[in-house]
Amino acid sequence: MLSKKIKFLKYQNRNFSINSKKVNKNDIFFAIDGSKQSGNLYSTEAISRGAFKVVTSKNIKNKNYLIVKNVRKFLAEACSIKYKEKPNNIIAVTGTNGKSSVAHFYFQILKNLKINSAAIGTLGIFYKNKFKKTNLTTPDVITIHKELNFLKKNKIDNVCLEASSHGLHQNRLDSINFKAGIFTNFTQDHLDYHKNLKNYLKAKLYLFSSLLNKNSYAIIDTDIPEYFALDKICKKRKIKILSFGSRGNTIKLISHYFIGKQQIIKFNFLNKIYNIRLDLIGDFQIKNLFAAILASYLSIKNSDKIISTLSKIRSAAGRMQYVGNKNKSAVVVDYAHTPDALKKSLQTLAKQFNKKVDVVFGCGGDRDKGKRYKMGKIAKQFASKIYLTNDNPRSENPISIIKQIKKGCSRSKVILDRKTAIKSAIKNLKTDSILLIAGKGHENYQVINNKKKYFSDQKVSKIFLK
Repeated sequence: MLSKKIKFLKYQNRNFSINSKKVNKNDIFFAIDGSKQSGNLYSTEAISRGAFKVVTSKNIKNKNYLIVKNVRKFLAEACSIKYKEKPNNIIAVTGTNGKSSVAHFYFQILKNLKINSAAIGTLGIFYKNKFKKTNLTTPDVITIHKELNFLKKNKIDNVCLEASSHGLHQNRLDSINFKAGIFTNFTQDHLDYHKNLKNYLKAKLYLFSSLLNKNSYAIIDTDIPEYFALDKICKKRKIKILSFGSRGNTIKLISHYFIGKQQIIKFNFLNKIYNIRLDLIGDFQIKNLFAAILASYLSIKNSDKIISTLSKIRSAAGRMQYVGNKNKSAVVVDYAHTPDALKKSLQTLAKQFNKKVDVVFGCGGDRDKGKRYKMGKIAKQFASKIYLTNDNPRSENPISIIKQIKKGCSRSKVILDRKTAIKSAIKNLKTDSILLIAGKGHENYQVINNKKKYFSDQKVSKIFLK
């Protein structure tokens, strides 16, 4: 049904647009309904700019309009036809935390084996020795199909992309033939958009319940509570499961211990025992690495070659990233911006370095307000010294955000200016402590009063570590 209408569009020589202001003559404008406004409000503008057709779900009897049931799904199918050529091995990774790390571990493994690959997500698009900036964890549907087509033309057949809950819910990844899907974990986030945890989880599971095809693969941690729901979905849809964890059928961890910034692991992979020394901070990174190993195995089917690269693996930018040291104590930057991520980061640093952990963090404005008190409470429980500061307050009053966090951690020092907060935390860092700078990770900006300015936790930290 959809395909017939797509043919009617004569899409081959026409550009697609979801932004009426960027429509050129003979483009096809897709009137997508957003969370705040309907795309139909901009249909007239698109036509005035020369649009060949406006695709809408609204019943408008006009030769300039093409009516479809679901504009987002229709656009995804149209993109899949227009940008038909795509990499053979496309792997999507979803979950609350760990997506960027998994994608980059996968990219590093294959790159170290001199196999063309790419990672697409929050940090941008990485391929060969090149980089493209992106604005979203999962780019808009036109961009993602266009970029996958671009990668194929550049002889890249192995891609790991981050599948955000927003991207899945908004059908940005529909009509893509996935080799596998990875589910990392699930905890509270994005409730400003999804409203409740049930809706949030449903959006994540959409990758497995709707997008993966029969005989594709699901890579799952058997130790997460969502494993049983995923297992049920996969068995019903005949999706093959590769698992890791205590009940894993492919990878099982045997032993694990720390030596400073390094981790030593022993594990069983396809009935073969491996001992590896890793230059990674954070025990939860082991789970991310296992997911990446299994994804890599689907691409090259050679476990020994994969394992040979692991000693060269490094953390992705802003993911438990070692910045430097003072008084023999480390300063670490991490993207931890959810209650669970902050808790895990504080716990694993204390465990790995056997020291107290100080923390600098805030919460983003115009986002899930329900997690602020929880993150404050977690900081109070697991951090030694707490410095509350600005994250990206956006349009919200920064003091109001801090007050909500502070309800969970009364014993905290408030320094709104993030640079000053980092300076103070480093200045007062003792030999028996580690400093975690959390919340922004790879981001090199702050948004205050909806104005964007350059800011890097890493660069600021290095100034005061000298």
